[in-house]
Amino acid sequence: MAAPHAAFRSVLIANRGEIALRIMRTARRLGMRTVAVYSDADRDAPHCRAADLALPIGASQPQASYLNIAALLEAARKSGAQAVHPGYGFLAESDAFAGACADAGLVFIGPPADAIRAMGNKAGAKRLMEAAGVPCVPGYQGEDQSVGRMAQEAARIGYPVMIKAAAGGGGRGMRRVDHAEEFEAALQSARSEAENAFGSGELILEKAIVEPRHIEIQVFADAHGNVVHLGERDCSVQRRHQKVIEESPSPAVSAELRARMGAVSVAAARAIGYVGAGTLEFLLAPDGAFYFMEMNTRLQVEHAVTEAIVGVDLVEWQLRVALGEPLPLAQDAIDARRAQGGHAIEVRLCAEDPQQNFLPQSGTVARWRAPEEVRTDHALADGLVVSPYYDSMLAKIVAHGTDRADACRRLARALDDCLLLGLPTNRAFLRDCVAHPAFLAGDVSTAFIDRHFPAATRQAAVPDAAVCQAAAVLLTHLREDTARRYPAELHGWASSRTYPTLCRFTLDGEAIDMRVRALGAQQWELTWDGGATQVALVSEGDRRVTLVLGDTFHAVDYAVMAGACHFVLNGIEHAAIDTTYAKAERSGAQTGNGRISAPMNGRVVAVHVAEGEAVSAGQVLLVVEAMKMEHSIAAPLAGEVRGLFTQVGAQVAPGGLLMEIAAA
Repeated sequence: MAAPHAAFRSVLIANRGEIALRIMRTARRLGMRTVAVYSDADRDAPHCRAADLALPIGASQPQASYLNIAALLEAARKSGAQAVHPGYGFLAESDAFAGACADAGLVFIGPPADAIRAMGNKAGAKRLMEAAGVPCVPGYQGEDQSVGRMAQEAARIGYPVMIKAAAGGGGRGMRRVDHAEEFEAALQSARSEAENAFGSGELILEKAIVEPRHIEIQVFADAHGNVVHLGERDCSVQRRHQKVIEESPSPAVSAELRARMGAVSVAAARAIGYVGAGTLEFLLAPDGAFYFMEMNTRLQVEHAVTEAIVGVDLVEWQLRVALGEPLPLAQDAIDARRAQGGHAIEVRLCAEDPQQNFLPQSGTVARWRAPEEVRTDHALADGLVVSPYYDSMLAKIVAHGTDRADACRRLARALDDCLLLGLPTNRAFLRDCVAHPAFLAGDVSTAFIDRHFPAATRQAAVPDAAVCQAAAVLLTHLREDTARRYPAELHGWASSRTYPTLCRFTLDGEAIDMRVRALGAQQWELTWDGGATQVALVSEGDRRVTLVLGDTFHAVDYAVMAGACHFVLNGIEHAAIDTTYAKAERSGAQTGNGRISAPMNGRVVAVHVAEGEAVSAGQVLLVVEAMKMEHSIAAPLAGEVRGLFTQVGAQVAPGGLLMEIAAA
């Protein structure tokens, strides 16, 4: 850290969303003034309203705002901030930003620029750790980055190998390669993603440790020579090499192994003159051997589980160390607290669709309700727009129990109680993970999701009868034009007889036709091909109804937004759109098999084909970057590119036409 001010009391948080709110809570509790910054996309974001002062820093793209060092320093100058907290992500691990803050006379609440520089490059970090005696994964981190040399080194290491971005983390620029013939394409893809994410295409290779656990050790150091570790976190449950569930303590780490890994981590921090919060990440092989992967020179997303177990506020520790104070606890006191700290588990609630290989999603939050009795760090609110420019993580839900079984029960209940409607999320998937017998038994590795939740099992099921019935009742109940004209008792009534009316709608994209006949106030008979049943709405509150479907009572939360009714039934989110009075689709419309549309909001970062070029089925046509990840779009059929409607750098919206292929 830069030389600390005697008593800074104004902190600019160079981050956004739940990260900024998390830091503000502690800073304000310590009597500090908080300054927020925001991009164009975040003008109305909750972190702006929560701060004492909020300043604009540029356009929505991260490079123009949250990664813009000059804009951040100017905001600090205008606001009168004396210190800068980078949060986690964006510039938190930028030695250039740390140095620029020091040059501007600002306290950078993080490690010294030299320490960030030393550990910020995976290749250099591995060389340092090997020199310090820290066990490292066998691999290659040489200067020759040519395809030929990298392929040669991969063959020497032996497949499977991991390709990793030397300058970054978070799963970006990372690929696992199982066979030599896949290596060159994976190398090019990883390099492209690394260049876009970190500004550097340098890569390293590592031997892929098959089905390891991902274990990280939290370390903390002050400017007085004190260095401690706060034990481990198990981050093995991952998708796309990114963490999904984190817990502490790890079911696989004994007290003896914890002491060894902790001692290695403390020695590594001392070797580079570290100050502040940091995390050393290791792979724990099935045989008990552990290998250093990288050091994150910042606070981690999952720091909350360590806080729960040790009973401390790590952001407060960061601020106090930046003020020049010594660490508040010694190692023996930390160990004693951990021994009595129970168990904590965190899940990352993300805007993504598990049914589409966790494809990031953007959109508007129709309704949000945080679960009670657990810690939820978030920056969500009804009407909030989740933009495509930033990470897909929306919230962290943390359950703390007396033991692991207790924590699992609390977390499963919290995920059932959590409500987020309006765009796809991984909430139901997370609930299924924490309720899986293998997870409950602590039998996890980085292969947990691939093994227990392969892509085929994550596909959407056809809506069952109960879901269709609930959708029909909700849409019937919510038809405002009918409800305003006459009382509910008269709905569907005629002088001669009651008669059924058509209710046509799409439910999760499936077209459904039902007949609805009113039996009285809030009671209906539903008929459809092959079935009939009676339903009733027996109570109604704030966007919550109790439905009786057949003889079963269901509490259903819902929200209406942009013509769609979003609701939850039996723990699964659904979206229904009333199409009763919509214009009929023109028959003979194009099937669109050769039309390549954008699957999400994002930016085109590569186009691999030209108009008139012949392509084969499965060939990668272009790459779209969204929410910090690159997504390759492949040809659905063999043919010829007859139309190219986008270019590198273009911002695209879901459903936007990118390319058209005429079938061969």
